Amino acid sequence: MSQREWIEKDFYKDLGVSSDASADEIKKAYRKLARDLHPDANPGDTAAEERFKAVSEANAVLSDPAKRKEYDEARRLFASGGFGRGGFPPGAEYSTGGGGFGGGEFNIGDLFGGAGGAAEGGIGDIFGGLFGGGRGGRTAAPSRPQRGKDVEAETTLPFREAATGVTVPLRLTSPASCTTCHGSGAKPGTSPRVCPRCNGSGIVSRNQGAFGFSEPCDDCRGTGSIIDDPCTDCHGTGVQNRTRSITVRIPPGVSDGQKIRLAGQGEAGLRGAPSGDLYVTVHVKSDKVFGRNGDDLTVIVPVSFGELVLGTTLSVPTLEGRVGVKVPPGTVDGRILRVRGRGVPKRGGGAGDLLVTVKVAVPQNLNDDATAALHAYLDAEKASGFNPREGWAGA
Repeated sequence: MSQREWIEKDFYKDLGVSSDASADEIKKAYRKLARDLHPDANPGDTAAEERFKAVSEANAVLSDPAKRKEYDEARRLFASGGFGRGGFPPGAEYSTGGGGFGGGEFNIGDLFGGAGGAAEGGIGDIFGGLFGGGRGGRTAAPSRPQRGKDVEAETTLPFREAATGVTVPLRLTSPASCTTCHGSGAKPGTSPRVCPRCNGSGIVSRNQGAFGFSEPCDDCRGTGSIIDDPCTDCHGTGVQNRTRSITVRIPPGVSDGQKIRLAGQGEAGLRGAPSGDLYVTVHVKSDKVFGRNGDDLTVIVPVSFGELVLGTTLSVPTLEGRVGVKVPPGTVDGRILRVRGRGVPKRGGGAGDLLVTVKVAVPQNLNDDATAALHAYLDAEKASGFNPREGWAGA
């Protein structure tokens, strides 16, 4: 895609959001469209596949704050006619590589110097060679391969698998390196050649009066190389849209919403350029037994009143099996007992703790013997002088 096409695309319209949409609104809109338009949900629907590519491209730009800012600034500049009919900001004085016209020097290369080059699909290379080497003899930088875009995926794991770590398969549909030409874009047995017109830079210069312009080379379309015999499977792009299965290792202790980065597993770069990365967002289901507090594993164990008064040893579940937890005599309801090293595994080694909360379970139905024994206990309790509300402010 040329820089002008990049600027003229309406990514906000593609996602169905306003230009002042928040990052969360953009993310939500993309996820909904991606689910509805995914090729797996629309087999054989080429229109849905093209829309899926468009919304993926829009999300790649608008979800990145730096790229979004660059995109917005470029669109505002072109929409306002900021370069006038001749392609220059009205009222500015220009540098031509010599002394310029007057003291107020304007260099468009400076304006977009940090905006990213052609390799990133930005707009800096549109103006990078403007005024033919002005300000210290600027020259067009050689064209670099266009790195593939990053890809996002999601997976949902049971609580215990997320805590202990697991390997999961993922099925992705995205541009990937062509298996026929191995990403070169050229028919097997042949290779791309350096463009003779731009000498591999992807940019050519032309003069208009006193000014020099740099623009993408028409012969190689800004890539710096020419393929005389394109690969028949990918039509010279080096990329095919295909479905692939990969295995993702989820490390122990991953938390809900955490992203796992897999370098080089994103979209393939054009003509053998490096692939982007894959970011897998992990969602963790809740568990009926365990909870989590950082690296600590939490569990609530029901106990009887007698067990708290007299003390006992509880058999408590852990991620690996069970462990005996001693309850001292006279333990109060709601006390937390800590078992060292039986929690969630830590990234740097070791594990958090197991936090056991004891909670009294009040019996709803007692037989005659248990009821009589409880009455006898209450009488004995009063005789001993115990008053549970002694010192209570509401007494």
